[in-house]
Amino acid sequence: MEKQRPVIELDGRTGEGGGQLVRIACALAAVATVPIRITHVRGNREGPRGGAKGGGLKSQHVTAIEYLATATQAEVDGLSVGSHTLEFRPRLKPSSLKDRTIKIEADSPAASTLLIFQAVFPFLLFSGSSDKADEPITLELSGGTNVSFSLSYEYLDQVLLPTLENAFGIVVQRKLISRGWSLGKASRGKCSFQFNPLRAGETLTFRDNGLGEIYGGGPGDMDLEAIDVSMIIPYAMQESMTQALVTDLEELFPDVEVNFKVTEDSGQDSRIYVLLVGRSGELRWGRDLLTSTPKKSKTKSAAMMSSESLSQSLSRKLCKELFDEVSAGGVVDEFLQDQLAIFQALAEGKTSFPRSHDENGELEQAMSKLSLDEKLRKDKTIIPFGEGSTHAKTARWVTAEVLPEVKWYNKGRICHGVGMHMEKVSTR
Repeated sequence: MEKQRPVIELDGRTGEGGGQLVRIACALAAVATVPIRITHVRGNREGPRGGAKGGGLKSQHVTAIEYLATATQAEVDGLSVGSHTLEFRPRLKPSSLKDRTIKIEADSPAASTLLIFQAVFPFLLFSGSSDKADEPITLELSGGTNVSFSLSYEYLDQVLLPTLENAFGIVVQRKLISRGWSLGKASRGKCSFQFNPLRAGETLTFRDNGLGEIYGGGPGDMDLEAIDVSMIIPYAMQESMTQALVTDLEELFPDVEVNFKVTEDSGQDSRIYVLLVGRSGELRWGRDLLTSTPKKSKTKSAAMMSSESLSQSLSRKLCKELFDEVSAGGVVDEFLQDQLAIFQALAEGKTSFPRSHDENGELEQAMSKLSLDEKLRKDKTIIPFGEGSTHAKTARWVTAEVLPEVKWYNKGRICHGVGMHMEKVSTR
């Protein structure tokens, strides 16, 4: 009989102290079949009207964990909206999964389908049970696709998934069926994904593809090939927003091609979403915004002026944020770096996705150091650590807590993953 593993205790107030900690912890627990207990869930989040008693599980967390609990036949305590303590004890490995067509519907239209995707995708990726190609997994998610404090479908489609394909060879077919918003009148969206899980015995492996040469520049050395624009905004704003973006992007990124990839009428003044994606070879940096228009002006001329001013203001802010990301000289943007941490931890060998170029030239050396253990400086992982945002630091900390074999080096710039893989399931 397999010895029962001790429960891994996590304080949900650590680092960013929000939902990201919960998603990564449960995703890793499901992949590795290890029990976890999270106290003070989302403990750094304020309650209503800024009150101290905030946090607790949200609808999208409950939806994702309910699926993982069913798929792993987990024992679960505290799985309800608002719960401040969660215990999740999975019993079945990903390779035990039989169902290849999966539909998950969030309780609330405003619950992010993309955050649910982030929580369940690693488990599904490792659900191969044979050393031959398994039947593809089809995943359909219903809920919000453009939701506050969440990646959007466009960011997933244009930044995260292309990076996973370029870096690890993970190919995910995806389709936006309908759009769901957290702003304005509640609307439920739907998106679908199809991908092949890793085969039994197969590990997630970083594909160098000569990326060391691409990664070796400093500030200003990242020459963008193009900037893709996606805007889902009220029809009345489209002309002024297009003009503002073209003007600001030409000023900050002269001679860089600007492509308007997605232009849609959001249908309501309360729904404004714009994404900018800078591309250089296989590298991508994204910055986006989700907001609403101010209350309508009384006169038509004032409304036109208000729309033009708003477009100019939003464009300046967004274009400057993209410029700052690219100028930092890193290979990922602020949000992509923390979203990749779980894949780095699960992968075999060393990976590096630094966000900045420091004065010691570590970005240029990062890839060449991947095979030189004696030159690496091991990070202490007892608290959130490394370069980047609080989310990135917290993501690394969670991986090290749930998977103690994970090693991080050089202020989180380099990760030596556990080489997670599943054993072949006997058909006898």
